[in-house]
Amino acid sequence: MLGPGVPWYLAVAAILFATGALGVMLRRSPLIVLLSLELMLNGSNLALVGFSRLFGELDGQVFALAVMAVAAAEVCVGLGLIVAMARRRLALDVDRFAELKG
Repeated sequence: MLGPGVPWYLAVAAILFATGALGVMLRRSPLIVLLSLELMLNGSNLALVGFSRLFGELDGQVFALAVMAVAAAEVCVGLGLIVAMARRRLALDVDRFAELKG
């Protein structure tokens, strides 16, 4: 097996996921929150591929591909909402979205 070992992939995946989680918790811009969610999804995809490589199965890679498709759909819907809010000149602050709850 060439290249770095599986623990290195998992370490990078954990760093990506932690960076994304911090971005979601600390930032107020919905665009930055969406980018942070993408980082979290990419970290989980890397972990899936790492475990897939560890066990010699293709299940993790297939599941990672499905997660990428869901992430692409999430980005399309999220960016559409952000553009619609920007056109109406609404405040793009994540803290104000809590007011939409009944």
